[in-house]
Order: sequence, then C-alpha cells, then structure tokens
Amino acid sequence: MALAAVLMVAGLLSGCAGGSKAQATAQAQTRTQANQVAGSPRAPAGDAVLRIRGAVRRQAIPGGFVGLSLEYPAVAAYAGTDPSALNPVFVQLIRNLNPGQLPVLRIGGDSTDWTWWPVAGMSQPAGVNYTLTPGYISVLHGLAATLGAKLILGIDLEADSTTLAAVEAKALVDGIGPAQVEGLELGNEPELYGVFTWGRSAHKGRPRGYDFADYNQDITRIGDPLTMAPLAGPAIGAPKWFPYLGQFLSSHPRVAVATLHRYPLQLCYVRPSEPNYPTIANLLSTRSSRTLADSVIPSVKTARAHGVPLRIDEMNTISCGVDSGVAQSFASALWALDAVFQMARVGVDGVNIHTYPGATYELFTFTHSDGRWRGTVSPEYYGLLMFAQAAPPGSHLLNVTATNAGQVKSWATIAPDGSVRVVAINDGAGARTVAVRLGVARGAGTLERLQAPRLTSRGGVTLGGQSFGSGTSTGLLAGKARTQPVDGTGGQYVFRVPGGSAALLTVPPAG
Repeated sequence: MALAAVLMVAGLLSGCAGGSKAQATAQAQTRTQANQVAGSPRAPAGDAVLRIRGAVRRQAIPGGFVGLSLEYPAVAAYAGTDPSALNPVFVQLIRNLNPGQLPVLRIGGDSTDWTWWPVAGMSQPAGVNYTLTPGYISVLHGLAATLGAKLILGIDLEADSTTLAAVEAKALVDGIGPAQVEGLELGNEPELYGVFTWGRSAHKGRPRGYDFADYNQDITRIGDPLTMAPLAGPAIGAPKWFPYLGQFLSSHPRVAVATLHRYPLQLCYVRPSEPNYPTIANLLSTRSSRTLADSVIPSVKTARAHGVPLRIDEMNTISCGVDSGVAQSFASALWALDAVFQMARVGVDGVNIHTYPGATYELFTFTHSDGRWRGTVSPEYYGLLMFAQAAPPGSHLLNVTATNAGQVKSWATIAPDGSVRVVAINDGAGARTVAVRLGVARGAGTLERLQAPRLTSRGGVTLGGQSFGSGTSTGLLAGKARTQPVDGTGGQYVFRVPGGSAALLTVPPAG
C-alpha cells in the first residue's frame, strides 16, 4: 500500500488528498466530534501531550535496520564452532531484532586489523593475533545462511599488504558465498593508525601524522583490487574525518555501503566533569542520542548524493574504557531505544550495535554444557527489542508534536496496515501522564511497558511483563505477557509512564 494511502486509512493526512468535497466535509466533522469528545484542546496541568501527524519522509525504515557488529573472535564464542549445530539462542536473539526481515551483520571492529588468513611464505605480522581457519569460515557461512543475513566483513588494512588483504578477502568470500557479502570493509578507524600501537605489537601501524589522504591512497592500492565483492567504508569514528566521506566515495565507486561509527561516551582521556564521561545522566542526555544522530546528517546527505546507503555499523554506549555500572544498567535500554530512533530520524539506513565477549556493553553471554546452550541478556538488548516491536517491517516515522513533555521522549510509527505505534520514554524520576492525540476516533489501544526496579538495575528488566530472566535456553521472552487496554475515546489515549521506564502504545487502523 502506498504511503499516502496508508496515511489516509490511518486518518493522518488532512484535506481531500484527491477525494471529493463531501469526503473532506466528513473528515472535518469527524475531527470536530473527536475534539468534542476529547474535551478542550488544552491538556490538564502536568500532562505531556503528543499530537501525531503525517510521515517524516516517504521512505520506510529500511529492513534489517538493527543489526549486530561482532569482533572476529566473537563469532565462535557466540555461535559455536560447529556449523551444523549453531547456538540456537544466539540465532533467535538476532531474529528477534529483525522480525520478518533479513539482518545485516558486521564482522570487524578492532579485530579487523588483528586478523588474517595465513599467506604462504609470509610470517604472521606483528600486529596480528587472530587466525582465520576453514572451520571458522564454515561457521560464519552457516550463520549467514541460517539467518539469510548480509555480512559486512572487515579486511586487515593496517598490515599494509596487498597480498594479505587479497588472500583474506578471497578466503572469506569463497567460503561464505558472494551473495551473502554486503561489502568488504578495509580497516577499522584508520584515523587512529598513527596514534595507537597496532594490536599486540610495540609499534604503530602507520607513522604519526597519517591522514585521510594517506588512507585514501591505501584503499586505492589495497582495497580497489579486491573485485570479488563490493567494498564498504570508510569505517571511521572521528567526526573530524566525516567531511572526507564525499571524497572517499568519489575515489572508490565500488563502495556499496558507507560506514561510520558512533559512541556517545568514553572513559579514556575524559574528565568526570565532561558531558561524554560515563554517567547515567550523561547517557540519557539529548547529547548522547539526538546530538549524536545530528552529527551524521551531512554524511547521510553525502551518501545519498552518491547513491549509496549509510550505516552506523559500529555503535554502543562507551567507546573506550570499562564502566559496567553505566553500560550494563537499565538506563542503557532507554538510551538504545531512543538512540536508534534518532538514527532513523536523520535518515541513516541502519545501525549495528557492537558486542563481543568481555565488552563493557556486551549484549549477551552464553554457556554451552552437555550439548545445550544458555544465554543471559543485558538490559540494553530489551531497548533494542522494543524498537523492533515499535517499527515493524515497512514502517514510517510519524511527526510528533510534544507539549509539556519535560523528560518524556516520544516516537511514533505507522505500519503498512495503518496501525500506529507510539513510544514514550520517561527519563525523569517521577511518573508522567501522557495524552496521545491521533485526531480521529479509533478502537482501543494496547499498552506494553519496558521497566526495571531502577535506572541502575542490571537485572529485573521486563518488556510487556516478560523477560529473559537469569538465563534463556530459547532466546525468547518468557513469562505471562502483561499488557493493558487504553481507551481511545475521541482519538485520544491517556496513560501513565513511571519514572525511568518506557511504554509502547499500539493503536489499530482507523475505521
């Protein structure tokens, strides 16, 4: 169904929209009746009022919008080492985030430049500490095939070897199959090559002063010959390099997906008084979600001008240092829910949430005993899961005009069937009453809550009354689902959102 038709069915387009004068009059009467039932347009004191209107843009939120980014060693730790018996819990946790869609997985991170496929006659480079094997690639192939996933594959650039990169790329593409490869991503955050030592070696991968021009030449020399699959890049995380994206895409027309990295906080080299120091207050600030997304708006425009999608293919809470009190808190779930919506708002084509064993922000951990897998799930994952529920396949973001919202952040989507979903995130300490106004009478809505005992909680998280508990052997939420009906008299839905929680209102199509 076309977007305009969906919006008309949902009652979110005003005017005739090509219809008759009688239709316009009937719509006006419906709105008048709705206002009469809803009462005065002024909300009661203290209420947050959310008025939902037409779509933000014509393009739907792309399928596979939420993916994972995994370090190379994480694949075996999460999926196992037997391609014929993959960890079913891990597979299901990925599927939960992409219901009815094909996921995009990025394999890389720091380990991109620490990994190789052995090259005949070449000694293992000093910075390399992870070796690919046929068994490893079989597992990666099995994972991609089971999920129908597209893969962005990191290729070692820091080794500064055309031969090493070509051998590694060929082994991966041949073993996985070119149809499953979204792009070969040369290097990881090359802006840091001249700053930090390479892997476990005692020297830097490039000389101090290594700049974008040097990197671009390296891609021409090492990346452009890799014709077995499209390229991805530039895999940069420093905003000072973002303006070079247009030059990068112009220089390398085989790039099929542009990639950037974004983290709001870091512990290294940051004073506690700075806004990007890891605290729960800083994580939930607009700087860590809205401003973070705004920082890539020019890059989104640049990528579109070159006809390629832009993915934030590495993203999470803290880029440097360990602070599990923040990264593993329930606050990370509320951040993830808002931050992913913010990236959709600015037109990003997808995000990949980074995770690996031992990471301060690790999304899940797994054990394998007596042939059975079991996983524990972090709070942040619940926020990603609510986003998946709030943005079913083919959804469009809707405009939300918020009045008296305070610390309530809000989002709305419309699905292809005309159903509307509204998310309210209350970062404040006290409960708030939220009044959602859709403008036309509809049926009763259904409310689902995302909550935990407190923002600092690392357990006790529930979504719609269900949870993964202290461990899951299925990757599915368990327990009795708890939702509540919300009356939609006059097209207005009123509900309470406790402090430090989120709520998802689902409303059926109009008529």
